[in-house]
Amino acid sequence: MCGIVGYIGKQEAYPIIVKGLKRLEYRGYDSAGVALMNGTLNVYKKKGKVADLEHYTDGANLSGKMGIGHTRWATHGEPNDVNAHPHRSGNGRLTIIHNGIIENYAPIKAALQKEGHVFVSDTDTEVLVHLIEEIQSKDDLALEEAVRVALSKVVGAYAIVVMDAQEPNKMVAARKASPLVVGIGDGEYFLASDATPIVEHTKQVVYLNDEEIAVISLDKGLKIRTISNEEISSPTIHELELKIEQLEKGGYDYFMLKEIYEQSGTIADCMRGRLNAEEGWIKLGGIDEYKNRITKAERILIVACGTSWHSGLIGEYLIEDLARIPVEVEYASEFRYRNPVINENDIVIAISQSGETADTLAALEMAKSRGALIYGIVNVVGSSIARITHAGSYIHAGPEIGVASTKAFTGQVALLTMMALAIAKEKGTISESYFQQLLNEFEQIPAKVNEVLKCDPQVKYISKEIKDSPNALYLGRGYSFPVALEGALKLKEISYIHAEGYPAAEMKHGPIALIDENMPVVVIATNKSAYEKIVSNVQEVKARKGIVIAVVTEGDKVISDIADYTIEIPDTEEPLTPLLSVIPLQLLSYHIAVMRECNVDQPRNLAKSVTVE
Repeated sequence: MCGIVGYIGKQEAYPIIVKGLKRLEYRGYDSAGVALMNGTLNVYKKKGKVADLEHYTDGANLSGKMGIGHTRWATHGEPNDVNAHPHRSGNGRLTIIHNGIIENYAPIKAALQKEGHVFVSDTDTEVLVHLIEEIQSKDDLALEEAVRVALSKVVGAYAIVVMDAQEPNKMVAARKASPLVVGIGDGEYFLASDATPIVEHTKQVVYLNDEEIAVISLDKGLKIRTISNEEISSPTIHELELKIEQLEKGGYDYFMLKEIYEQSGTIADCMRGRLNAEEGWIKLGGIDEYKNRITKAERILIVACGTSWHSGLIGEYLIEDLARIPVEVEYASEFRYRNPVINENDIVIAISQSGETADTLAALEMAKSRGALIYGIVNVVGSSIARITHAGSYIHAGPEIGVASTKAFTGQVALLTMMALAIAKEKGTISESYFQQLLNEFEQIPAKVNEVLKCDPQVKYISKEIKDSPNALYLGRGYSFPVALEGALKLKEISYIHAEGYPAAEMKHGPIALIDENMPVVVIATNKSAYEKIVSNVQEVKARKGIVIAVVTEGDKVISDIADYTIEIPDTEEPLTPLLSVIPLQLLSYHIAVMRECNVDQPRNLAKSVTVE
């Protein structure tokens, strides 16, 4: 969740760290802080966003060519100045930043208190830095050795960076189940939770693996060991493909709006080199590598959280419809705690934008231990899920800065659609003519996304009419049901309006009691199958004076005559409709949030990458 930045080199550290923290604010924005080494160790931290930290440090001594910074999403302890990172040891010698949770912090804290340690914050992180202090002082250890011993005693997830006032040219970093990347520059090094703060300084990075400790100094460079003290002699250096322009708003008011408008390009990028309608093929490296095992699978399990779970539901519909393999979609957060039945003939697909989602990683580790083939669908290159899976595919959506996912969702759906088609073709569960028909139509989706975006002014008008509603319902059938769930989630996430998504036929089993003249009901009514049923559902809402906003196929007359407002999308094959029908719902939530003066890119209590359970 939290964002970590570190720098050691020949430049002033503070400007690099603060700019990096701004890039990482999507990971948390409850508080922010920096620690700078310039002969003494100066720590500044403040509740609020990075901008609040900048105001707080105005006029302070910010010199120093080594430093660390942190932007927080609160886990242990409420957001305030004291609980903000960095945290210091009791003797003031050490300072630490941390992303993750130390699960056994309570007994460690109690033991340290018996040794005379006094704590000033409510955080588990302060306990860890005091533990390092205790180990270091008792045995007079070098910083890296004290960190290594301390980490062997803790249980939980962490990405940490530690500095020692008595070793002013060295920083020590480590990770377990939380991401950390080292950037290698010309006589300088960078540390960050992901590559976004690093890309403008260097393209050369090393992704730390679980239970690895990096010791960075200007005289000895980068040295990596494991917690069990084994040396990593030749760490792999990766070349970043990220471009700095992808991290800027590009003239848009918010990253979310920019990312909504990027979807025609990101879907095309996801398809590029993988689908060719003219030649009649789909090629996914991960599928080809394990073709026999996947096509003979008795069951596919999809594990994901949040928006990725909704894309997984669409994947279930696609794979069962086209490839005829039973699919179950699981919340990753529940999967590992209910003793699921997993066997060697199962395929487990993990979906995660960041590739670092803690619950999804834990679910994968369980599935892998039981012999299942695990397949990752992620956006971030070099992420943990990408590295632990047997095979996988990147969605190539580029960095998604807005906390509420948009282009990653359509990228995931596009990838799942290609997977379903590739498996169906290999198994022979789809006719050649229908396969070719879907390929032809799939190639038209990016252009049709651009057509959908032309409805933006109309969606903005509708948003104005319903922005003050306290509740909303979203209804859909078949492929449109997961879209209804996703639309409701978007409204909740960024406008703070309570919204729920339902299969349209389930409305009569409870939710219809909520409908009155004040209730907006968004109906995704693009289905060619069960169209008459959807019409009936709309009429049921109107009979109870509900406000109907219908997403329909262009040229629709029946529902358009009944609904209060309609938004048309281009006609396409039914399995492909989610790629188009979700976009008006993204725009609807965006405009309502703006009109309600909500922070669209950084909604309250949320963070982009959920790296704690």
